[in-house]
Amino acid sequence: MANEKLGLIGKKLGMTQIFDAAGNVRGVTVLQVTPNTVVQVKTTSTKDGYNAVQIGTGTKKEARLTKAELGHFAKAGVGALAFVREFRVDAATVAGLEPGKQLTVGDFFKAGQRVDVQGISKGKGFQGVMKRHNFSGFKASHGVHEYYRHGGSIGTRLTPGMTQAGMKMPGQMGNAKVSVQGLFVEKVDAERNLVYVRGGVPGADNAIVAIRPAVKG
Repeated sequence: MANEKLGLIGKKLGMTQIFDAAGNVRGVTVLQVTPNTVVQVKTTSTKDGYNAVQIGTGTKKEARLTKAELGHFAKAGVGALAFVREFRVDAATVAGLEPGKQLTVGDFFKAGQRVDVQGISKGKGFQGVMKRHNFSGFKASHGVHEYYRHGGSIGTRLTPGMTQAGMKMPGQMGNAKVSVQGLFVEKVDAERNLVYVRGGVPGADNAIVAIRPAVKG
């Protein structure tokens, strides 16, 4: 697995509009990124065998954590964290970090840079092929009955004699991990722990997202 760039865990607050330096209105998504805490540092020289940084944010009642989770946080010397994520990084990034260190939005992001945001998309439930896969449907004339929104043939008796794997069919839509790359950072408010990125971000309002410097470009 290729190394990622170290990022932070945040929350999607919603969308709004701001004006850029030229006076143009921009649609932006507001991300709240409160200080993250380093929980664990993994290196190739330890039993883990790879370089990674585990960070966490938020608070949670200890009664709602398992003994393994409580022991993990106690070993790091941090409180009960609500959200934890691991980033694969290079050896140089690992060298400057230790459990308990605070990572803030002002240290990672600035206006004008590109970032990647990953989150869980909105769940759409069970949907048909027209909404899920953008099928056009059948014609609505010349004797067509009950097949206006169907997907057509999905196999035959002879060849291949079965429905092939990967066939586009109705099913669960959304509620999946989605990454949006190369979003432009319009503004960073370090005092309020806010990042304004141009465009949309996966998930509903108040959803947890991971934001990191763009891996491309």
